Amino acid sequence: MSKTRLEAFSDGVIAIIITIMVLELRPPHDGDVSALRELIPHFAGYVMSFVFVGIYWSNHHHMFHAVEHVGGSVLWANMHLLFWLSLTPFVTAWMGETHFASWPVAAYGIVLLMDAFAYMILEKTLLSLHGTSSALAKAFGRRVKEWISMVAYLAAIPIAFVEPRISGLLYVVIALTWIVPDRRIEKVVAPGAS
Repeated sequence: MSKTRLEAFSDGVIAIIITIMVLELRPPHDGDVSALRELIPHFAGYVMSFVFVGIYWSNHHHMFHAVEHVGGSVLWANMHLLFWLSLTPFVTAWMGETHFASWPVAAYGIVLLMDAFAYMILEKTLLSLHGTSSALAKAFGRRVKEWISMVAYLAAIPIAFVEPRISGLLYVVIALTWIVPDRRIEKVVAPGAS
């Protein structure tokens, strides 16, 4: 089965997720610049979520560049990832609306954790389809950064009930570690491919 439709569908869903997030940013009713202060929590959540969704889009693109074909299990693993990513606008809006209160920050962490878990399931599904000698298998290696991210999310969720700002800082640190696209795949895939 060709991977083209899966990639196109995923790109469309991710574009819609970003669109929904930006539509949640409501302009202030007052014409004064000081009215923008009220939007700072909303905008901060939007920026963080935009970066996370962008990271998933970029790494998804890189990963599927190393894939030759997909099967039904990959389609469902991809849908699982898109489901969790689609919850990002909801938890982002909730955090902004409550000025990063404990429950919304914890819920945001749960969605981030499930995004990461779903991405790992998609990786495993692709690896089982392509085998241990595939370019994809050679690119992934031990996945240390993935496991560190999962542990950080697991820590950030309960920390949100003590100090939500620390959880937010952990989310930012994780995003910063992933902001550069996954170079492991670029090293394995033939040069000149996009």
